[in-house]
Amino acid sequence: MALLSLTDAHLAYGHVPLLDGAAFALEPGERVALIGRNGTGKSSLLKVMAGVERLDDGLLQQQGGLRRVYVPQEPQFPAGASVFDAVAEGVAQARALRERYEALASGDHTQAEDRLAAAPASSSGRDDAEGPDDLDTLQTRIEALDGWTWEQRVHEALQRLHLDPQARVDALSGGTRKRVALAQALVARPDVLLLDEPTNHLDIDAIEWLQDLLVQWRGTGAGSGSSGGLVLVSHDRAFIDAVATRIIELDRGVLRSYPGNFAAFEAAKARELENEALANARADKLLAQEEVWVRKGVEARRTRSVGRVARLQALRAQRSARRDQLGQVRLELDAGLPPGKIVAELKDVSMRFGERVVIDHFSATLLRGDKVGLIGPNGAGKTTLLKLILGELQPTSGTVRQGTRLQVAYFDQMRAGLDLEASLVDTISPGSEWVEFGGQRKHVMSYLTDFLFSPERANSPVRTLSGGERNRLLLARLFALPANVLVLDEPTNDLDIDTLDLLEELLQGYGGTVFLVSHDRRFLDNVVTSTIAWEGDPAYGGHPGLWREYEGGYEDWKRQRERARVLASSAQPARPVAPGAATGAAAVALPAVEPRLEAVAPAPSPSAPPRKLSYKEQRELEALPARIEALEAEQRTIDAELADGLLFARHPQRGAELSARHAQIEDELMHALERWEALAAR
Repeated sequence: MALLSLTDAHLAYGHVPLLDGAAFALEPGERVALIGRNGTGKSSLLKVMAGVERLDDGLLQQQGGLRRVYVPQEPQFPAGASVFDAVAEGVAQARALRERYEALASGDHTQAEDRLAAAPASSSGRDDAEGPDDLDTLQTRIEALDGWTWEQRVHEALQRLHLDPQARVDALSGGTRKRVALAQALVARPDVLLLDEPTNHLDIDAIEWLQDLLVQWRGTGAGSGSSGGLVLVSHDRAFIDAVATRIIELDRGVLRSYPGNFAAFEAAKARELENEALANARADKLLAQEEVWVRKGVEARRTRSVGRVARLQALRAQRSARRDQLGQVRLELDAGLPPGKIVAELKDVSMRFGERVVIDHFSATLLRGDKVGLIGPNGAGKTTLLKLILGELQPTSGTVRQGTRLQVAYFDQMRAGLDLEASLVDTISPGSEWVEFGGQRKHVMSYLTDFLFSPERANSPVRTLSGGERNRLLLARLFALPANVLVLDEPTNDLDIDTLDLLEELLQGYGGTVFLVSHDRRFLDNVVTSTIAWEGDPAYGGHPGLWREYEGGYEDWKRQRERARVLASSAQPARPVAPGAATGAAAVALPAVEPRLEAVAPAPSPSAPPRKLSYKEQRELEALPARIEALEAEQRTIDAELADGLLFARHPQRGAELSARHAQIEDELMHALERWEALAAR
């Protein structure tokens, strides 16, 4: 028997129906992923299942005694609450019943009545306002809710989620607040757990921890005597693949079910859309033929069939009622002026804030066209490293050299750059009706339409947009700017899967440099060409502030990190080794992908010492810094001369010569830097 079910559900906001006769049933033990385009009503449907919102029409049924817990995208907590108090709200009903029991047992009936009045509404949707009046009934209810040990449950949840019970919720980051909300939900031991975008603001380690937790979670089944159920809204494809046993798509008001993982859904959906397009094309062709027939002359009208006219009217009604598939976002990027070959060069860079080491002796050379992913837990220093690369911060020690002619555009995960009271038009093109990018000029209304914003909404304030729509608006503003360096800080939050696919294709073909901070593992794998990862975890042989650069994406880095862990554990002489363990460790298959910069280098063999520099090579190494400095000085002089906008008009030959020399210097600099690195390594 289904835990809860929807039958002929209808829900609308304005003139657009979000649910149009939808049907759904959640069976015990199921983990259902609810997906769909931004604005289709996924969050509203989740609130309906949670009992937070009501249907306009239709039926929501649930098993008797079912406990539901809903975790929204942006959880809210009482001002000034501690983490312990916030998590304990998940057992508020059990706590209130136990306090009432203790008050009645002590004979204090006034206090018992106060406890009853203060008791919160049940999260299960039942009405507990009456409450039990005798100790036996109270004891039965407390035991059903496992209320005698609610403190122990809260402490266990805090420990599992690595939360400080004394911390103030107001001071926590978005990711930690989401963990508090999850702890609050889990201590309630619900039969049905409803999660809206649970991975937003979580780092990759936390997401992997959460997916393992949800796969093992079975619910209590207190109301049904069987396993509980899970419904989650997410756009994280790797997370869905790991957690979901079934996928439900909300598409044009209808719920469609797809058993299996996300790959199976994609194949089935592609076939469905193809069949739907063919059926619509046939219907449109038949309608066009009948419209031609009905408009023929007097001779044809004399023999007009009443049945044929009725069929025409039916075809018109079907075409009018059809809800076509939503359009696709059209993404284009203006790559701006071509920068130099080197975007940034970091040499032995360290960054400290007081006693805290954020970056410790990190070196890297980032080139034009690189697509670099930054991976690390929240608070590890990803934003600090980005600011060092772009010259917005100066390192505590070491040197950072930026390239020339950099045009940087930022995508901010917190949407701090959006004025909530400004209209969409003013956000994209303030003071102008036109948007210029990539050598073309487009009216702002047409440009907004490319990002699925209708002209009717163009003058609406930003605050009326959903989270996914605000992200889409940020992308629209970002792509209207000429930029050869894109800094994308969690661009995938709240974006639907179709837009994610298009954004991946756009970034893959983008000629500029991309710095991507993201928790979406599949997005990283599909976009980046190299990864800079925080590796300060001692379990993997790391230390505070350790960052390394690798070729490839997330999965490549994950395999190499495991290799580092194996090597670090095998390098501990004091650790007892079971017989045969050394052989097993040596037999571990190592990935073929090697780090871009040396990550875990074996000690050089004593029998093959590195070859020393010859006298000529030593002199060359000593001269290279001066050579590089001279080339950079010449390049700065050329840049200053090329900055004169009238140079090519007055002296076109001189301008061409300077441009050619500028490119030649880039090549010479690259050769000199590579030679310097090779000689210095020896």
